Amino acid sequence: MERRVHPFGLVREAVTRQPDSARRYSRPMLGLALLFNSRRPRARLLLSVIGIALGVALGYAVHLVNRAALADVAAAVRAVAGEADIEVRGGRTGFPDALYPTVARVPGVRTVSPVLELDVGLAGTEHTLRVVGLDILRAALLQPALAVAERFELLAPDKALLSAAAASALGLGKGERLRLIVGQHVVEFTVAGVLPGAALRGQAALVDIAAAQWRFERLGRLNRLDVRLAQGAERAAVLGRIQALLPAGTHAAALETLEQASAYPTRAYRVNLNVLAMVALFTGGFLVFSAQALETARRRGEHALLRVLGLERRGVARLVLLEAAALGALGAALGIALGLALAAFAVRRWGGDLGAGQFRGVAPHVGFAPIAALVYFAGGIAVAVIGSWLPARDAARTPPARALRAGDEQAMFDRTASVTPGIALIIAGALLAQLGPVRGLPLYGYAAIACLLVGGIALMPRISRAVFHLLPLPRSPELALALAQLRAAPGQAAVSLAAIVASFSLMAAMAIMVSSFRQSVDDWLGTVLPADVYFRTTHAGDTGVLEPAFVERVRALPQVARIDFLRSGRVILDPARPALVLVARDRAALAFPVVARMSALPSPSVWVSEAVQDIYGYRPGDTVDLPLAGRVHRLTVAGVFRDYARQHGAILIDRAEYVRLTGDGRVNDAAVWLAPGAAAADLTQALRALPGGEELDIADSGEIREVSLRVFDRSFAVTYAMEAVAVLVGLFGLSSSLGAMVLARRR
Repeated sequence: MERRVHPFGLVREAVTRQPDSARRYSRPMLGLALLFNSRRPRARLLLSVIGIALGVALGYAVHLVNRAALADVAAAVRAVAGEADIEVRGGRTGFPDALYPTVARVPGVRTVSPVLELDVGLAGTEHTLRVVGLDILRAALLQPALAVAERFELLAPDKALLSAAAASALGLGKGERLRLIVGQHVVEFTVAGVLPGAALRGQAALVDIAAAQWRFERLGRLNRLDVRLAQGAERAAVLGRIQALLPAGTHAAALETLEQASAYPTRAYRVNLNVLAMVALFTGGFLVFSAQALETARRRGEHALLRVLGLERRGVARLVLLEAAALGALGAALGIALGLALAAFAVRRWGGDLGAGQFRGVAPHVGFAPIAALVYFAGGIAVAVIGSWLPARDAARTPPARALRAGDEQAMFDRTASVTPGIALIIAGALLAQLGPVRGLPLYGYAAIACLLVGGIALMPRISRAVFHLLPLPRSPELALALAQLRAAPGQAAVSLAAIVASFSLMAAMAIMVSSFRQSVDDWLGTVLPADVYFRTTHAGDTGVLEPAFVERVRALPQVARIDFLRSGRVILDPARPALVLVARDRAALAFPVVARMSALPSPSVWVSEAVQDIYGYRPGDTVDLPLAGRVHRLTVAGVFRDYARQHGAILIDRAEYVRLTGDGRVNDAAVWLAPGAAAADLTQALRALPGGEELDIADSGEIREVSLRVFDRSFAVTYAMEAVAVLVGLFGLSSSLGAMVLARRR
């Protein structure tokens, strides 16, 4: 008789020799009855659900935090630029304001809004505030949200409008005083009002552009032009015309390019956070694997009985996989809800960078992301189903007669004892590790880690068997029985250890990497901080310089044996990438640990950090076109240095050469070697007593080292937290597995 098979694999029209009992299992409700088997221990179900939920929650929370932070950064770029199509940007020193009317006369340009945007130190704090100088009447044409009644207050040179985030963070309201640092003195603005959230994003202040040029000592300078095109103008053509007019170091780009560039500096951090979040979900998959494998072993008799009553192989496999899918769906749903709550809490508590200092001045708002929620929901189900594939296959392939025999569950995974899959995965991981990055991301590296980890776990039965047989038989009967049990069923032991091996191996790898990196940073700090005392204006951003008269007074102090100065700024080589830090330093060749160098140092020359070498490909002996003071200077790369402080790249030049090329003799920082018999406290007291010394940030090398390492630890705090969650999930897996083994032995 021809048989028609139910989707669960049950025979709907059985052959005549089948018992009538088979027909009782032909109803679709049988699948649900098996799925929610009342005899199955609820605790292990709960552990599997929690494992998936934690993995999904971390992944979804990190996605929401990153999404909110990036949206706020992009909105901050758009907030002032508004409806601009092209943006012209200069470096830290900007460009002459005569460029403004020149660009405005370019064919195809409708409106140009001049901007002077600076990070200015907040007096009495260690923070900076983004201050935007605008022609408020012209800017309102590009950004209608700026057309507030208080905008006319900015015509007074001592008035400022605060963003809502800045007013909240600083605790300032209308009529109160905003104190900012310029050079070594304080300038004050009166708060004329607070802008609505859509008008100015992040922590920022708005002032009149003429007042900004005057009070921040930038007369005749701008650093940005927001350009709106005439209707019908071709953007690429207008962009080319504008670019041809720009001085060296100034670039024009479409606003979309600049939005992408604003997100680029944090890309590596965000990707690593996502990968770390996936570690918990990855470990949760192994938890489901362990739980389902040992639960399948416990229920081998039930599955065999169903096979005898008419359930086909694929029916058993489907039942196991559907159980896993249900667990995954429940865990994923809980994870989505938990992730949303976790993201909202994390942003309120630590900000959009989770305390790592990557998104300064950003106040993101976390909202529900339905598409991402569906992706993570599907991911949770997929991880659970993939984790149950081997147990489902074993349950389907085991002959009923063998499965009904007592003790058969001990040999449950004998068929997986082959070393071929594990070795193949390890070889694949080794090969993937040799491949380069994809668009700057180590995607093959992540795949290599997964292959090596899964390959190692696949070899666990063979490794367990070898290790257990090498161990001597204990005299204690209990220990001897335990060892005999492990020797007889190494596959079951390997299954029990899968989740804990996955989580602890990843934790160990992360701990080794972070501790090694921390030690490298500590050693690097010992090299780059040779002086006794360091000082600078207190976190004064773009406006913080040590005034020439003050520098001369410091040189004359009796506590000073030697003093070196540093001038830092920003230089743009590619508008699609973050600006590089330009460091002009006395005795530049001795300032940092050198990775590679020319045997004979040319003059003039520069040194590039390892990040610049990786991004731009510069090698010792190459030439770099460096825009300085509106001109391009072709300089030879003398060598490559190691720099952990400026992750997006730095170019180092001797300060005497920098002054010769630019005429800029100002400095930001100073390093002091004490005279014999002088104490750091005496020098600090002498510096504070000088005019302008009250706004100095003074520290010895030990304090700087301590603060730097504290910042390092804070940056990796979220890493430690995510690793702890992964280990917790692994411990859940071990607990679940041991419980299942005990129940299986009671059979």
